[in-house]
Amino acid sequence: MTVQEIRLFGDPVLRTPADPVVDFDKQLRKLVKNLIDTMLDEGGAGLAAPQIGVGLRVFSFDVDDVVGHLVNPVLEFPDEEEQDGPEGCLSIPGLYYDTVRRQNVIAKGHNEFGDPMQIVGTGLMSRCIQHETDHLDGVLFLDRLDPETRKKAMKDIRAADWYDDGIQIKVSPHDSRGRFI
Repeated sequence: MTVQEIRLFGDPVLRTPADPVVDFDKQLRKLVKNLIDTMLDEGGAGLAAPQIGVGLRVFSFDVDDVVGHLVNPVLEFPDEEEQDGPEGCLSIPGLYYDTVRRQNVIAKGHNEFGDPMQIVGTGLMSRCIQHETDHLDGVLFLDRLDPETRKKAMKDIRAADWYDDGIQIKVSPHDSRGRFI
């Protein structure tokens, strides 16, 4: 098992857009294995490469006993239906807030060998895919919260035992209702 350290809120890598994968090689396969091992060890539904300090567009997922990964995801939304429910993040441990996401998503990308693949997600799978793709864009789920909930979340983060107040925090200037995916 190759469990990696998860970067926590405030680490600049979480706010930096990831680069597309161009080499589908042994190093990428090792990254995918590390992502899956770390995600499973932590009990998360998903984990993006920036969360372990790697600035590449790759994420893993474990939803409804389906474990996998996606490289260079591009999302499409077949409808306007939304879901609103609790969401958390391994980089913001122990804190959950109701977050609006699209109910359905089609994610296109590649597997670790460069073969094209597509995931059609609904409900929790859709939420996971959107959450992890946001990480690849340097966006945290906190950015999608309404202003009042975001304010509470920031207060909760500052009170968390894992929080390092020496790290500078930037709040996204984007619309918080998830309209810019």
